[in-house]
Amino acid sequence: MSHPLPFVIDPAGADRYTEYRALRDRGPATPVDVLGLRVWAVTDPALLRTLLTSPDVSKDGRLHYPAFQRTMETWPLALWIGVQNMFTAYGADHRRLRRMIAPAFSARRIAELRPTVQAMVTGLVDDLAAVPPGQVVDLRERLAYPLPIAVIGHLMGVPEERRNDFRQLVDNIFDSTLTPEQAQANTALLFETIERLIADKRDNPGDDMTSLLIAARDEESDGTGLTDAELRDTMILMISAGYETTVNVIDQAVFAMLTSPDQLHLVHEGRATWEDVVEETLRAEPAVKYLPLRFAVTDIELPGGQVIAAGDPILAAYGAANRHPDWHGQDADTFDVTRAAKDHLTFGYGVHFCLGAPLARLEVAEALRQLFARFPAMSLAAPADTLRPVPSLISNGHQELPVRLRAAE
Repeated sequence: MSHPLPFVIDPAGADRYTEYRALRDRGPATPVDVLGLRVWAVTDPALLRTLLTSPDVSKDGRLHYPAFQRTMETWPLALWIGVQNMFTAYGADHRRLRRMIAPAFSARRIAELRPTVQAMVTGLVDDLAAVPPGQVVDLRERLAYPLPIAVIGHLMGVPEERRNDFRQLVDNIFDSTLTPEQAQANTALLFETIERLIADKRDNPGDDMTSLLIAARDEESDGTGLTDAELRDTMILMISAGYETTVNVIDQAVFAMLTSPDQLHLVHEGRATWEDVVEETLRAEPAVKYLPLRFAVTDIELPGGQVIAAGDPILAAYGAANRHPDWHGQDADTFDVTRAAKDHLTFGYGVHFCLGAPLARLEVAEALRQLFARFPAMSLAAPADTLRPVPSLISNGHQELPVRLRAAE
């Protein structure tokens, strides 16, 4: 069966809803162009779950992508397939790397972090309360950004004065409008910044995840520990995944509440919880719209007779899948905090399910709870349709979230 011409994914992410519908109209999976790379975008949730749990699909491009080296040299998103950590690992390597990280996100550890997260949110909301009445505040800048940076900085042991060093570097990882040269320069600076942190922590270890990872690198002698590259790239994964994605969920959840006053009213009345808001935000506005990349280990036959050939790249189209009418009905595009089933693939599925999901849920729910308790009459300070998306085919957030804070009508 002949393939249709690839659908070009917009690197600036200007109109995601139209893009989702167009992709779904082309079938469960369809060829797309991602910054010049031909890949298969999978939008059907049932097929996507199958592929995400299949041993015939790998995240290790070194092993299973014939064009890996050429792509690394020319593709602006090369870091997404080039890092050596559990994000790109396959099989036994993935299990080895995940085993080292999992304790940091255990139920006990998240419970221990709850008071810390609550205190961080309180401090940020207190700062917002000091803003003069009527002044416009960018909540992405004043709440959505600093909270995840503070939490992941605390978890990883990044000193407060160095946490903002990572902000632009991480933002640039997700920026799909950079040239290959700009992306390579950003990667080089990111590596340098991470390696400097590792060196400092090696000299001054603490009770944090970075120190534990360094110990795993330095003390394991049986081949099960981290290589230098795995240590560096695991740090990149922990900091970037623990920060950028949560920023977007806070941003989108606040935006949804301010543009859907009926939904906010349900929460204030006790007919829905902030946890309901978090889950519906994750479903309707996933922090990551498209996640690059996976690779077919063998030929994979699709419904309708098309074949993903061995070695072909695969793009998980989470945004389109989460809003698929076959999964959530004809009202799948409607934001509804009372929706009975808010299932989604935002945190992935199968062995690569996001370890940080419980922490992200905690951060977003606590931020919403305290923010709207303090400012129940808060409103957007600009028309909703004028807010600009972040320039990314991966990230799903706004460049700014301007609001006016009001404690009461």
